[in-house]
Amino acid sequence: MEEFGMTKIRTRFAPSPTGRMHVGNLRSALYEYLIAKHEGGDFILRIEDTDQERFVEGAVDIIYRTLEKTGLVHDEGPDKDGGYGPYVQSERVKTGIYMKYARELIEKGEAYYCFCDKERLASLKTEIVEGKEIMIYDKHCLSLSREEVEANLAAGKPFVIRQNNPSEGTTTFHDELYGDITVDNAELDDMILIKSDGFPTYNFANVVDDHTMNITHVVRGNEYLSSSPKYVRLYHAFGWEVPVYVHLPLLTDENHKKLSKRSGHSSFEDLVEQGFLTEAIVNYIALLGWSPESNQEIFTLQELVEQFDYHRIGKSPMVFDIVKLRWMNGEYLKAMDFERFYEMALPYLKAALTRDLDLRKIAAMVKTRIEVFPDIAGQVDFFEELPEYDPAMYAHKKMKTTQETSLEVLTEVLPLLEAQEDYGNDALYQTLLSYVEKKGCKNGFVMWPIRTAVSGKQMTPAGATEIMEILGKEESIRRIRKGIELLTNA
Repeated sequence: MEEFGMTKIRTRFAPSPTGRMHVGNLRSALYEYLIAKHEGGDFILRIEDTDQERFVEGAVDIIYRTLEKTGLVHDEGPDKDGGYGPYVQSERVKTGIYMKYARELIEKGEAYYCFCDKERLASLKTEIVEGKEIMIYDKHCLSLSREEVEANLAAGKPFVIRQNNPSEGTTTFHDELYGDITVDNAELDDMILIKSDGFPTYNFANVVDDHTMNITHVVRGNEYLSSSPKYVRLYHAFGWEVPVYVHLPLLTDENHKKLSKRSGHSSFEDLVEQGFLTEAIVNYIALLGWSPESNQEIFTLQELVEQFDYHRIGKSPMVFDIVKLRWMNGEYLKAMDFERFYEMALPYLKAALTRDLDLRKIAAMVKTRIEVFPDIAGQVDFFEELPEYDPAMYAHKKMKTTQETSLEVLTEVLPLLEAQEDYGNDALYQTLLSYVEKKGCKNGFVMWPIRTAVSGKQMTPAGATEIMEILGKEESIRRIRKGIELLTNA
């Protein structure tokens, strides 16, 4: 192992149960899983639910369900105690662990009680940091004597515990992707460690939990880069070893805006509902920041484990390109076992087609022509009902057809097809091929008008005779007569 000597690598996924799992969160989970498994390490699940206002009922189930579906099996978590529990922050609060460590910092002079009320805090100056208005605390309560602090506590006066950051000098920390980053301590606010309700803040609980759970690698979005100096100062204040930091590049939509719920594909469940396969989603998300040594784009999860090197993660913002994901999903569908494909496609076929048709044959037709399952409806709707179409569709430059030649072909093949008993694809094809040979023309000259007549579409998932086999004799004849009528009146 190159980091932490010979210590076993331990990564953690620590989501907050606030709703559906954002694509950015899933990417963090995936990279944490891959970093651990690439080195034979452990992947830990920790639920960070200290922000009770944002807690969403059922969200913990979503976290479990998403990890299970994606194959990101955790080695430890609330349901798998590996000796570092509890693995739920609200349960850890009850153990008193955060208050214990906060008081240790107070004793060291690295933190202090703050009794300022809302009115006083509202009067303090603010600064704009990354587009947000941030209140800068003025260390007012740092000057309180021990006697004053104890009197306030004895009187039950509400308090928070703040980190005591220096206002002079600099703090340097190392990130595996960004290298050494140095910030002026004047920029470090005295962030709250313990809130007035006794709960730890996200930032403080993170540090305490990561250390006490022996987490070696911390992987998160680069929006946390600006908070990292405060985390590092906490590690140093405790005398703890700082974990390996890997801050991931920003995820944006096609307009280079931060990926949000408005995009319609910001969460794992959104994508599943839109017909994307779990394997394709995981594969695509792996490439949103990381690039393999080869030009390979399609990876199984095991292949990702074998090849993943986090040093190959980039720093530039990554665009979540739904078009690329659709392409990748289509590649997975093409390679999928037909029985599994048919089982997954069946609900979409049944929703689009109410007539008594051979759905297995239709599924085989569309398998290599769709990118996501909802595409099926647009591919097969003509089987249900012949759409209204423009007779100009019969004219095709490449096939050398016109409306006039198409009318001639349809009129001549109609009695042949009426006399045909076997409406299997092969038999139909042989009949039409004989006609082509007698007419002395190319296949397309005959097949284009027939396919247009039986489908009413320019693009179909199969050729004329395959479509007629599905439709059957009666419906095929009806549609060809309709085509003749349309061309006659054109």
